[in-house]
Amino acid sequence: MEYQITDRLSFKRFLGLKASDRVPDSKTIWKFRETLMQGNVIEALFLRFNQALDDQCLFAKTGQIVDASCMEVPRQRNSREENKTIKEGKTPEAWIAHPNKIRQKDRDARWAKKNKTNFYGYKNHVKSDKGTKLISTYAVTDASVHDSQELDTLIKKVEAGQKL
Repeated sequence: MEYQITDRLSFKRFLGLKASDRVPDSKTIWKFRETLMQGNVIEALFLRFNQALDDQCLFAKTGQIVDASCMEVPRQRNSREENKTIKEGKTPEAWIAHPNKIRQKDRDARWAKKNKTNFYGYKNHVKSDKGTKLISTYAVTDASVHDSQELDTLIKKVEAGQKL
């Protein structure tokens, strides 16, 4: 995000930044996102932003595209016993004594195979407007969830109140 804001004048204009203004660094952006997530407002902001786009007639409404993309994360180096415990939804005993180790471990990511390639991480499931490619709804799951399993979720989000 920091790179995109620095690289693109359109991003700066959207954010109300002048060419001489300092761009927030990646840690500031991350902290802001975490604050929004902890306040449970990120979804409401996404919906409000899309509503503002729709109010300006920016969605072409010529069709919808549904797709899922794998997002890789650093692979974990766990023992078989640790992996078994994690899959059961528990925290390995050896980690509890070391809180710093727990912070470094991603316990929600999973393995998946797509086009004969193994991925470890998550999937972004999105529904976007065919004409503008703007995302109207999204869902994030671990990588093991099949693309088709989130289709109903993406469709029902619109039926549940979004005007798009």
